[in-house]
Amino acid sequence: MNVAQTTTPFGGIDPRPIGEILVAAGACTDEQVRDALEIQKERGGLTGEILVQMTAITQLQLTKSLGAQFGMEVEESIDIEEIDVSLVGPLSMSYAKEAGVLPTLHEEGVLEVALCNPLSVDVLDDLRVMYDQATIEPYLVTPDILNDAVNHAFDRRARADQVVDDMAKEEGVGDIAQELEDAAKDILDEDDEAPIIRLVNSVLNQAAKEKVSDVHIEPMEKYVLFRFRKDGVLREVVRAPKRFQPAITSRIKIMGNLNIAEKRLPQDGRIRIKVAGRDIDLRLSTIPTAHGERVVMRLLDKTSTTLDLLALGMRKEIVDDLDGLIRRPNGIVLCCGPTGSGKTTTLYSALVTINKPEVNILTIEDPVE
Repeated sequence: MNVAQTTTPFGGIDPRPIGEILVAAGACTDEQVRDALEIQKERGGLTGEILVQMTAITQLQLTKSLGAQFGMEVEESIDIEEIDVSLVGPLSMSYAKEAGVLPTLHEEGVLEVALCNPLSVDVLDDLRVMYDQATIEPYLVTPDILNDAVNHAFDRRARADQVVDDMAKEEGVGDIAQELEDAAKDILDEDDEAPIIRLVNSVLNQAAKEKVSDVHIEPMEKYVLFRFRKDGVLREVVRAPKRFQPAITSRIKIMGNLNIAEKRLPQDGRIRIKVAGRDIDLRLSTIPTAHGERVVMRLLDKTSTTLDLLALGMRKEIVDDLDGLIRRPNGIVLCCGPTGSGKTTTLYSALVTINKPEVNILTIEDPVE
């Protein structure tokens, strides 16, 4: 029995080999197919993929031929803005990429699914179970198109606003606030997919990706406001339901090793996170207000810090004057400026300039950076 005949979700199946279909479509020649078959005998693999590796055909030509062979619709692109990102909730990104599958639309019991491999029958069966026995309508796309769509869908879902939407839809999440206050130690053991943890992580990841300088979490009378400061300007990012406020504050306090039981006094702490391989320090401050504790986090990206006086943007005559001052055996250099103006970067650049094996350097810092 032809294995392809078990793929009941598809239309009529063309019994011809893929090489013959490609030749008939004018995508390649008989000789190229014979060469591919010889390579297949030596090291295995699929004829179509070997032809792509030989650059005899393109990935899109192969996908269109597979669509013709299995009677499936082929799309040359996916409108990433039209993807319903809530559909990726039951999936992990690694599963979507390994299985070569992405649900894109679910309406009236019909689930549209982008596929790379038309023989992924077991994957379609899994999706049918995950999405309440929905009728699956698969269509083929190239692997590159699918991977881009998967990355975009999961990135959008990871953004703070989408996480808040997901939290609002989940039953029983409102109880998390009180549970976190009663059993703070449990939050450290919570699964990363817990709604509150996902929200906080998403806000921090988004802030790091956008290279903002500060994250403000402000409790209002009816909601919790998240704002980013970039280039000195604050902008609203997302609003979370008021009932999540204690849980959000507790999560951040624990990350910064602060006392979650103390809500009437200001506290300062420090958080270290890693985003896409970048080490980022966060200075954390909490201040009690009429509607709850306000949280401010200053982001310091260690990997992006320039420690070279010449690269700081000063005029050459100023750099020369500063270089002469920092090389004196005694004295004091006063560095003043508003928050985020580059005081610390300037001082550390000066230290790097004079840092040599024969020089002993001791710094006194509060907080230590």
